[in-house]
Amino acid sequence: MENIGTDYIVVVGGTNVDIQGFPKDRLILRDSNIGSVKVSLGGVARNIAENITRLGINTKLISIIGDDGYGQIVLEQSRKIGLDLSNTMILKGEPTSVYLSILDENGDMELAISSMDIYERMDIDFIKGYRKLIENSRLCIIDTNLPHDTIAYLVRNFKGVDFFLDTVSTAKTKRVVDLIGNFHTIKPNKIEAEILTGIKIQNQVDLEKAVKILHEKGVKNVFISLGEDGVFYSNGRITGHKKPPKIKIINATGAGDAFLAALAYGYYHNMGVEETAELAIYASVVALSHPDTINPKMSIEEIKLRMEENKL
Repeated sequence: MENIGTDYIVVVGGTNVDIQGFPKDRLILRDSNIGSVKVSLGGVARNIAENITRLGINTKLISIIGDDGYGQIVLEQSRKIGLDLSNTMILKGEPTSVYLSILDENGDMELAISSMDIYERMDIDFIKGYRKLIENSRLCIIDTNLPHDTIAYLVRNFKGVDFFLDTVSTAKTKRVVDLIGNFHTIKPNKIEAEILTGIKIQNQVDLEKAVKILHEKGVKNVFISLGEDGVFYSNGRITGHKKPPKIKIINATGAGDAFLAALAYGYYHNMGVEETAELAIYASVVALSHPDTINPKMSIEEIKLRMEENKL
């Protein structure tokens, strides 16, 4: 059932539970290892939605979970932070999407299994039920965990909506190559931008050429993540390159989710492209500074504090 407020952002895509195993000593394959196990909430769309909620904006997540214990954890955590999951479908007798990984003694992933078949249930019939909710939103963010046909139906049939895209991964970026011009704002990394444009990006000239292609296809705002080198941004009139401050990275997994949440915040508050890029970089800084995927201190006040610290 649709739950429509007065002023909100909609995020559509994946919700899952991340289970990570950490060995106490050197990882021994094909054996039982003493160590610790950490269970946390994940899913690109869910992470973005939580970050936006922590930035003080009414956020509604359209996703899909099972009616198992993990699904209950997702619901309880969302209630605690004020993230609206009333439009997330709970499937009876189905398991919530799980990403299971085993790390080695250095913290690098040795092996992982993803159980994400539940996302296939987010088909065209599923998304049709949310037309009014999405068309009345300030903006709608989509991640590429959705099936291609669902994304295509959304961006081609829901009118008057500015869609933001999180490409998620290089493999899933391929799902939206033919649809990219339907998005208002995108945040690919360099490799994903190469997939979307067919341009091999080796220097500044290539970067500008790729951005021009994306604008010609119809994208209004392009933010290309360059890792430690920051972000190259463009709205077709203003282009620039912003580098992040030097910080100690505690956990890099949530930086992209925080970045896109800040892009949504900038749009919501009618900020310019340069100001939005800077805000997004410092949102990433906040995310990088905490062991959890989402820094519980994430807020617009915390982001501005990091900005001020860097100016001193």
